Amino acid sequence: MLLAWVLGWSELAPFGALLGAFLVAGYFQPAAFAAGRSHLTLSYPLLNTIILLSSGWCAAKAACYPAGAQKQKSALLAAAGGGFAFTAVKITEYLGELPHLTGEGLETFNQLYFLTTGFHLVHVIFGSLVLIVVAYRPGRENVAIVTTLWHVIDIVWLVMFPVVYAI
Repeated sequence: MLLAWVLGWSELAPFGALLGAFLVAGYFQPAAFAAGRSHLTLSYPLLNTIILLSSGWCAAKAACYPAGAQKQKSALLAAAGGGFAFTAVKITEYLGELPHLTGEGLETFNQLYFLTTGFHLVHVIFGSLVLIVVAYRPGRENVAIVTTLWHVIDIVWLVMFPVVYAI
């Protein structure tokens, strides 16, 4: 279980740095960040919040079932499916933002936005793949580690959402 804590904290550190950079840059360039946020559509991140929270619930349920039970496998696969649904929504959101990449003074906002959300997206994809692997090798420790990691990914999103889209 120590590994789960090490993985969790190792995930929080880089995201903390990215979100801190986002806040600091936004403080020093408020007009540019306001302009950058004006191009973002809130419906996609709101939908993704619902998807990740639902997926996290499935992961939590998986940890409650006996190791190897069919319900556990189904819950892990449902959590992974939520990760892939999040990915589809995020890619759709990115496609809608492409026309706004060349806005005057938006370089810092766009760089930090795509770096932060893209880094999170990579973690969602990786976590989804690991959830699938663990669904087929559902040892008690494997399930505990992957569900803890999945919850860290959820927590990062819940902090990232207001920092990136609202503040």
